[in-house]
Order: sequence, then C-alpha cells, then structure tokens
Amino acid sequence: MHSTRRAALALALASPALAQPQWPSRPVRMLIPYPPGGPTDILGRIVAQRLTLDLGQPFVAENRAGAGGSIGAEAVARAAADGSTFLVNASARVIVPHMVRLPFDAMADFAPVTMIAAVPLILVVPVSSPARDVAGLVAWLRQNPAARSYASSSNGGAPHLAGEMFRLQSGLDLQHIPYRGSGQALPDLVSGQVGLMFDSMASSADLVREGRLRALAVSTDERVPAFPNLPTMREAGFPDYEITTWYGIWAPARTAPAIVGAMHHAVAAALRHPETMARLGALGAIPGGQPPETFARFAARENERYARLVREAGIRAE
Repeated sequence: MHSTRRAALALALASPALAQPQWPSRPVRMLIPYPPGGPTDILGRIVAQRLTLDLGQPFVAENRAGAGGSIGAEAVARAAADGSTFLVNASARVIVPHMVRLPFDAMADFAPVTMIAAVPLILVVPVSSPARDVAGLVAWLRQNPAARSYASSSNGGAPHLAGEMFRLQSGLDLQHIPYRGSGQALPDLVSGQVGLMFDSMASSADLVREGRLRALAVSTDERVPAFPNLPTMREAGFPDYEITTWYGIWAPARTAPAIVGAMHHAVAAALRHPETMARLGALGAIPGGQPPETFARFAARENERYARLVREAGIRAE
C-alpha cells in the first residue's frame, strides 16, 4: 500500500475520542452468514483479500451460516464494537426481519459501513431443460406440473423474492425449494433436480459460461455488460419485473465513527483497485463504496420496499 494511502487512513483515525491503538492493529474477522461458494462468500472474500494486501493485517473471511443469515448477523451484533468484527451480508438482511422474529434489531444493532456491489439476478435453468427463453419456460411449466420447482439460496433472500415475483406475474403454481446458500442449490439445479433459479450473477456466471447452466434473462431493468445478449425479464414479457440483489458491510452498533470511516475508505479503495474491478466485472457486479451515511439511507429505503413486497406476496418463513 502506498505511503499516501496509509497516511490518509491514519488521518481518518486521528480522533482524540478514540482511546485505542490505531486500527487495524490486529486481525479483523469478516463474518459471512452463508456457506462457502455463494455470492456473499465470493464477494466478501474478494474484498477481504484486497484489504489484507492493502492494510497489512489479515482480514479473515469466516463463514457462519444458518437461519437465513441470522446466526452470523447475530454474532456480529453481539461482538465487541472495537473494529475487530464486521458483517458481510446480502440484501436478505433487510428482507428476513419482515418474515421472522429475530433475536436482534436488524437496523439498530448495526452500523452501516458501505456497499460492496449491486449484482443482477439471472434466471437459469438446467441445460437439460427444453426451455430456450422465458416464454418457452412458462409454456413448458404449464404443461409439466412436476417441473414447477425453483431453488433459492435461502428463505428471505432476493433470489427467493425474485422467484415469488415470477410466480405471481406468470400465474404458475411454483414450489419454492430453499437451500443454505447458492453453493448448495446450484448442484441440484445443474443436475435437473429443480427446474429453475433466480441466482446472483456472481455465483452462476461461470456455470453459464462453462455451458453447465442455461441463462434465459436478467432481473434488472437494463441488460448487463457481462451478458449483453441476454434479455431483461421486461423484454421477455414481464413489464413489471425488476429486482437486484446487493451486498454490504456492517459493524456492530456503537463502533467508533473513526473506525467505521476508516473501514469505508479502505473498502472503497479496494473496490477501485484494477484487479478488484476486473474480478467484479466478470461477475456482473457493479462496485459500491458509498459513504456510511449514503449506504444507511439506501438500506433504510430497501428495508421499507421489501417490507411491502413481503406483505403483498404473503411470503412466510418456511
């Protein structure tokens, strides 16, 4: 890391109210509340690796899966607010609380740091599926009730809500099959045990490129550079369809603003690094890096949006 970047980080921590050694003075844990192999894990590890190189302290990506991401989130909420533990989570973090009662306050018990990236969802089917486009998929499912199952990475994640939006707008009676992360769902999708999935592009893009899955559409309102020939769901005949998943970093509440600010600056710099940008671009991810205040306002708006969607769709924990 260049001396100027180290100096800037030191200035961010130059607060007389901060009665502790300069951060980071020891290894930092970045808890990922899902199993290895999914998009949250992939993106979290990309950032952790860059931070380790830039800051000279290990940033350790640690998987703490279970309960739709709530176990790992609770561990961070209860962790010491000393800059040694952060949460890396997906937009499920502002969805799950509207489905189940949690042993922590999803908003008040965390200090927003920044967004890592926003990532399109991609509608994928097994290569054994006869569907070559979304219209063909709908026609096939209407004729084959046994094939009407969709996988998701967890209850309450954006892929789950994307599947429910598809169910409501297509009029199909689809069965939701939740998994503990995309890494566990994708093998069953590849083998044809489930019929379709709206997955984060970060975890399924390579399988599409390798010809192990077939992509039919993206969930965003515009096409994405990573797959420019892939239509949007709106172009495929669903004019009201749009949903994107995103990934962010949070600290325990009461973490010193100087530490939150320093972490934000470090992550923003990591996201601007050419190698990181190339890795995110290959995954179809749009880098974040917003200041904590901006990210906090965005998360609050998403929290309200998903509260309405969960209520209107009648989604319940399974």
